[in-house]
Amino acid sequence: MTAVRGTLRFLAPIAIASALLLVIWVVFLNAFPQVGPRVGKTPADVWEYLFSGPKSADARSGIIDNLFITLRDASVGFAVGMTAALVVASIFVVSRTVEQTFMPVAMLLRSVPLVAMTPIIVLIFGRGIVGVTVMVAIVVFFPALVMIMVGLRAAPAQAQDLIAAYGGSRWTALRMVSVPSALPAVFAAARVSVPGALIGALIGEWLGSGQGLGSSMIKAIPRYQYNELWASIVVITVVSIVLYAVVGIFESIALSRFGPSAGKS
Repeated sequence: MTAVRGTLRFLAPIAIASALLLVIWVVFLNAFPQVGPRVGKTPADVWEYLFSGPKSADARSGIIDNLFITLRDASVGFAVGMTAALVVASIFVVSRTVEQTFMPVAMLLRSVPLVAMTPIIVLIFGRGIVGVTVMVAIVVFFPALVMIMVGLRAAPAQAQDLIAAYGGSRWTALRMVSVPSALPAVFAAARVSVPGALIGALIGEWLGSGQGLGSSMIKAIPRYQYNELWASIVVITVVSIVLYAVVGIFESIALSRFGPSAGKS
């Protein structure tokens, strides 16, 4: 019951925000008529392009094919970035010396725009899935690292002292106390990182691999295929919202069983 209530509380704002996004879309096009119907497409135009138009089947097929490529790129990079963030955050929490040595370097790298780093990444890792994975992992890694570190450091000091009193090491305290107590931070990092992973995949495909939605959207502009462009934007936005919601649902279920409020009605 707790998980159901938490899920509903999580999904309700997302539904409201999605409806508000549609309103903003329509208001924007009406507020800026200079955009024109040739470039600015309404929700009705996108619906016709994807579902009710004479060539909707072909349009959907092309977008879905590119979407699968983008999801593959984003999922691999997301997994790599989150895993790396969890491992590095654990090392930093256990060893202050390592954190003081490498954390400034990590923050310095984070300040470099991904677009500026892309040529170097492509040169080193190539234009295939490896290069895109690195770009996505970079986008995911840094925010997740900070959030997970905060969660790990918020572990109850009394529980860690108890582990130490029984001869447990810092790694034992990390595994038995810090990681379970950091579950909310880990899920929060995952929720924030899901849209970031998709954005990183789009950038990587645009500047690197030349495949997926990131590439097809850029190619649609010089071909004046604005229906395709707007439809692709809508599809990737909907997918991002859905994935964000899915992570939130898993978060509600996991925290209801293993979180600080587990077992409470």
